Amino acid sequence: MSDFTQFSERYKVLAQQYKSMYPTLEIDIEGELLRLKKILVEGANAALLDIDFGTYPFVTSSNCTVGGVCTGLGMPPRNVGEVYGVEIGELLQTRGKEVGVTTGRKRRCGWLDLVLIKYAHMINGFTALALTKLDILDVMDEIKVGVAYKVDNESIPHFPANQEVLHRVDVQYETLPGWKSDTSLARKFEELPENAKSYVLKWIGVGKSRESMIQLF
Repeated sequence: MSDFTQFSERYKVLAQQYKSMYPTLEIDIEGELLRLKKILVEGANAALLDIDFGTYPFVTSSNCTVGGVCTGLGMPPRNVGEVYGVEIGELLQTRGKEVGVTTGRKRRCGWLDLVLIKYAHMINGFTALALTKLDILDVMDEIKVGVAYKVDNESIPHFPANQEVLHRVDVQYETLPGWKSDTSLARKFEELPENAKSYVLKWIGVGKSRESMIQLF
């Protein structure tokens, strides 16, 4: 697809061949070509599993931050458009069904960590964050958000660069009131409880289906 004009011509020829073979086949050729002009690349792992910028040695063997898009696909950085970060206690793990797809192991789930997100944003340059599984928090009386790190009772202004410091971190939390109501059927921002509105970003996931994603703006 390096030359989209050439690709389009080849696609049209191929589509016509299939239509001649199957007369009832309907293909919106121009519509399909418009869809192919934009490509969504989805990372399989979280930012802190990146081999260069993750929490080594607990990392994967490749670059799973946005830079991996360029090195893995051979795509120049200038072709990268929007970059979306996705945010995903035992209750959180159980209600959210957070288990490894391949291993089946339970994932460790915790409160939203803004220091970690700030670091992930520094590496990836997010243009938006998508907050998924908001409905998992529907039953909580209170919701905590990690807002700062302290080491030896002194605040540190950044995510730690090594495991020795990270193991000594004391996360500072702010506590927000829960909303104690069902959000799984919400499809518009206005349909969310007031306390939930104060917790969200650009997209909110409140269920398993594609239709359960709310875009705020």
